[in-house]
Amino acid sequence: MTMNPPHYSYPSSPQLVALADPYVYQTLQSIVGREVVVETVRGSVQGVLREVEPEHIILSSNRTTLFIRIQQIVWIRLTN
Repeated sequence: MTMNPPHYSYPSSPQLVALADPYVYQTLQSIVGREVVVETVRGSVQGVLREVEPEHIILSSNRTTLFIRIQQIVWIRLTN
C-alpha cells in the first residue's frame, strides 16, 4: 500500500494579511483635521491628523508629512 503525500496549494504571489481594528479606524476618522499627539512604539509625534487609511494614518508635523502604521500606535490624544 502506498501513501500519497498531502496536497498543498500555495498562492502564486505573496499574500499580505493585516488585521485592522474597525473601531480604531472609525474613531480616527472622526478626528481628521484635529491636532493630536500620537504615541508609537518608537516615541511620540505631534501634528495634524490629515488622513486615515485602514493600515496607516497621515500626520502633518512641522512641514513634514508622516505616514504612521496603525499597528504601531500605542495611544492618541487630542491637544486642543
